[in-house]
Amino acid sequence: MVTNITNLSRSGLYDWMLQRLTAIILGAYFVFLLGYLVVNPDLQFHQWSALFDETWMRVFTLLTLISILAHGWVGMWTIFTDYFNDRALGSKSVLIRFPLLLLCFIALFSYVVWGVQTLWGL
Repeated sequence: MVTNITNLSRSGLYDWMLQRLTAIILGAYFVFLLGYLVVNPDLQFHQWSALFDETWMRVFTLLTLISILAHGWVGMWTIFTDYFNDRALGSKSVLIRFPLLLLCFIALFSYVVWGVQTLWGL
């Protein structure tokens, strides 16, 4: 088992539960948007804009963005620690794994910042 500072919760069970919770949030957001598009087949920009002007929709979208960050981080951390480990690569595994994890974190964090700027007009 890999124990590292880059693990989100230091426990596989908590990471598993976090990923399932975030998957539920992401699924609920997708189902809501799909339902909204089905109910409004001739959707115009002003209707779409009005939906995202609602505070509850902005909060729901922000929660979804944070869920994408957490879900993606747990998934990528798991993949990198499973496939870039000491058994497969020897002592150089950290030299490969850390930059990849850093790149993933920067990308995921950038998506959240970009989403917050878009949502709240910052």
